[in-house]
Amino acid sequence: MINVIGLGYIGLPTALMLASHGVEVIGTDYNKELVATLNAGKTTFKEKDLDELFTEAVGKGIKFTTEYQVTNIYIVSVPTPYDKFSKKVDACYVISAVKTIMSVCQKGTIVVIESTVSPGTIDKYVRPVIEENGFIIGKDINLVHAPERIIPGNMVYELLHNNRTIGADDKTIGEKIKEVYASFCQGEIVVTDIRTAEMTKVVENTFRAVNIAFANELAKICRHDNMDVYEIIRICNMHPRVNILQPGPGVGGHCISVDPWFLVGDYPGLAKVIGESMKTNDRMPDFVLNRIYEIMKENNMTDFNRVGLYGLSYKENVDDSRESPTIQLLESQERHLAAPIKSYDPYFENDIVPNQYHDFDKFLEDTDLVVIMVNHNHIKNNIDKLKGKIIFDTRKCCDIPGTYSL
Repeated sequence: MINVIGLGYIGLPTALMLASHGVEVIGTDYNKELVATLNAGKTTFKEKDLDELFTEAVGKGIKFTTEYQVTNIYIVSVPTPYDKFSKKVDACYVISAVKTIMSVCQKGTIVVIESTVSPGTIDKYVRPVIEENGFIIGKDINLVHAPERIIPGNMVYELLHNNRTIGADDKTIGEKIKEVYASFCQGEIVVTDIRTAEMTKVVENTFRAVNIAFANELAKICRHDNMDVYEIIRICNMHPRVNILQPGPGVGGHCISVDPWFLVGDYPGLAKVIGESMKTNDRMPDFVLNRIYEIMKENNMTDFNRVGLYGLSYKENVDDSRESPTIQLLESQERHLAAPIKSYDPYFENDIVPNQYHDFDKFLEDTDLVVIMVNHNHIKNNIDKLKGKIIFDTRKCCDIPGTYSL
């Protein structure tokens, strides 16, 4: 039996996928309300095909509890935020989970850390916890790092098809955990050492962050000299060895906007390009806010209360607001003490920010300037409703003439 610790955006789909493929699974989370919701037969966030996977897993016998189980394999999938000042990983949730596992586990247990961590985190924080509890690593307890590699909005498909990395001290143990993931994973599963597995996951997201930053910086340069960044990127990408990404209003989520900071925090004297790239991405919400000021001035608008932000999630077609550029923009605007900007997102039924609308037509009725922050399918299917409005499209999904861009 496998005890999956942490039933959030990664832990829950992983537990469901294992259970739906015949593995005995018990999911554990300290959040009593979350566990109660799952035991009532409901998922806790919106995700394509997740409800169907949930139904299948429940049919196969998955259980949910707040209690850690006595078993021989644990998969730890808890959050790993970063310290906003030092930029280093905050491993407190991983440490807490491992401490609790040590209080209930038996000799021979395998502890799999699935949470994304910086290189050396398991050496620095996890091994000492195990040893302090009187266990010998490699004899009594075996450690594995199996970082997730999925994206909200397409989690179920990517769990099935993406390649995976398994890092282990002992290759035999690595192969054993590889078999566990191979119960559902159709991609290639590579077995390596723990530190390499830690590094590869962080490097993957850092690569993406740096490339996004290049596109965002290019947008700022082009705006400064009144050039069309999208036309420039389109032509440049006709080159066979050039693939520039599209700029956007910022970077959110718990991967690209967080993981690269781990390297900056651990290697401040070396990760110069990475650090500047992260700063570029982090400044994009303020860049968008300044564009809003410019557009308002050009259209003789003085009332921020007639501005509306469409989209509160960090990416399209999900209800995930972690590190959302829209929320960062709202926080920045609030510091300027201006009237609160309206917002609307079809994926959020409850208020997560002030002045949030839940009726799209009412949102448009009370708005003169619509700022598209997220290109949900919903807005692309309702673009015609924006006709007659001042439109600032940060995602290049609106083709209405006169639309403002980054």
